[in-house]
Amino acid sequence: MNEMAHDSTHGKAGKKRAGMALVLAALALLFFMIFRNSIFGISGSEDVTRFRTEPVEKGDLTVTVTATGTLEPMDQVEVGVEVSGTIRTVEVDYNDPVKKDQVLARLDTSKFEAQVLQSQAKLDLARAKLKEAQADIKLARSKLEQYRRARKLTGGKSPSQIEMDEVEAQLAKAVAAEMSAKAEIASAQAELEYNKINLSKAIIRSPMDGIVLSRQVEPGQTVAASLQTPTLFIIARDLKEMELHVDVDEADIGKVRPGQKATFTVDAYPDKVFDAEVKEIWLSPETSDGVVTYETVLYVRNLEGLLLPGMTATADIIVSEKRNVTLIPNAALRFHMPDKNTDREDKNSRSGLLGMMLPRFPRRGGNSTESVARHAASGSQVYVWVLNEGRPEKRLIVAGESDGIKTEVLSGDIKPGDAVIVGIMPSGKS
Repeated sequence: MNEMAHDSTHGKAGKKRAGMALVLAALALLFFMIFRNSIFGISGSEDVTRFRTEPVEKGDLTVTVTATGTLEPMDQVEVGVEVSGTIRTVEVDYNDPVKKDQVLARLDTSKFEAQVLQSQAKLDLARAKLKEAQADIKLARSKLEQYRRARKLTGGKSPSQIEMDEVEAQLAKAVAAEMSAKAEIASAQAELEYNKINLSKAIIRSPMDGIVLSRQVEPGQTVAASLQTPTLFIIARDLKEMELHVDVDEADIGKVRPGQKATFTVDAYPDKVFDAEVKEIWLSPETSDGVVTYETVLYVRNLEGLLLPGMTATADIIVSEKRNVTLIPNAALRFHMPDKNTDREDKNSRSGLLGMMLPRFPRRGGNSTESVARHAASGSQVYVWVLNEGRPEKRLIVAGESDGIKTEVLSGDIKPGDAVIVGIMPSGKS
């Protein structure tokens, strides 16, 4: 009886061990399949690559150089005062139109008027001295002539030689007094002229027709011109004509020439485009943070009066215009066909068990945001991809100028209507 029970227990244990072995075998097979798929990338379907394309077109190409700067008046003058004094009146205010020689302000002229009177008195005194000296000369000459006749009649006995010498000395003294009086007259005249000029400078006038941009003085204010001329007003010529000063990068300055047309916008009127023309290029470079630019002056007509000095503007200078040329999207020049093997390995590495354990590395190619854009300089040979009957084909072209969106095709195995590849769309399952 005990023997039968022992056999029954032994049979149950054997069955249990056999079941566990089957479970372990199944788990091992499942793990092997997962492990194999992770390593070898075995899957039941293949991805189908779909490309984004754009057509090659015939059209016009406008190449521009973009630069920013500020609007300034054609002519701007700082009006100051050359004499020191107290401002008595101010005749104009901000934005007032003015004519040439119009009075802008007046200084207290009492001091200058007194100086004019004083120098006039000095001049009158010098003239009186001159007349006195001339009279003395006339008298001394007459007396000398009388002495000479008398000496001749007396055979040299009378008047004596001493008396003759005295008369000659008087004549010489009178001549010297005349010369001194003439010098005093010249000095007094110069002083009078100087004081009259200072008196005229006490009245500040506009040097040209224009508009008052700035007024920096008030009645009663004291101005001192001892060290430098203080600025009282800033006058600009009529703002119907202005200048736009922009900084052009050294990489673009070789394309810019006087006479080229340009357009620009300002923040005050973002939807309005204004016309301009390149007037001159200043040869002196400006360097800021290692960036070299050249100041370029554009002529602007401001007939509507919308533009004001100091406004910031963004200008597009037209450096080249092409008509009816073959154009290709710049995205086609940047596109790089991905390697299929690299794609497959990368795709498999992102699935399965190893994909969860191994780190991911960025790859280049396709329409990845990490792709390196290829810049095609004008006249350079570049490859583009054309989708021909559903298959991508590599074509060689010679690139021309570009406006940043499209590039001119100078020559190559490409024609209007061809579909150039510009990117890859998300793949679908076949």
